[in-house]
Amino acid sequence: MFALALAAMSAGVAAQTPPPAAAPLPPPMPPSLPDVAGDPELEPQVTIIRRETETVEEVRVNGQLRYIRVTPRFGLPYFLVPSGNGQTFQRFDSLGTGLSPPMWLLFSW
Repeated sequence: MFALALAAMSAGVAAQTPPPAAAPLPPPMPPSLPDVAGDPELEPQVTIIRRETETVEEVRVNGQLRYIRVTPRFGLPYFLVPSGNGQTFQRFDSLGTGLSPPMWLLFSW
């Protein structure tokens, strides 16, 4: 009789405990990105020409001239960028956007 009562109590306890919740599935992995760095047509091709007074670097992407960087022996480097027709070049001191945020000194100790 004691065994029967023990079995009934254990069945009641088992019925009261909720079943374990299923673990949520992890989100699916995003598709892999194409390997752009491995494509030789998209990598810039740099030709370096050293002269007595300057070093010229021609940068081409997919065979098209993008810019020329000229580094004089004495002085700051500058860039020559082909214009729309590709026959003339525009000179720039840097390839930045030309926008610079205002920076003021507010506090100083």
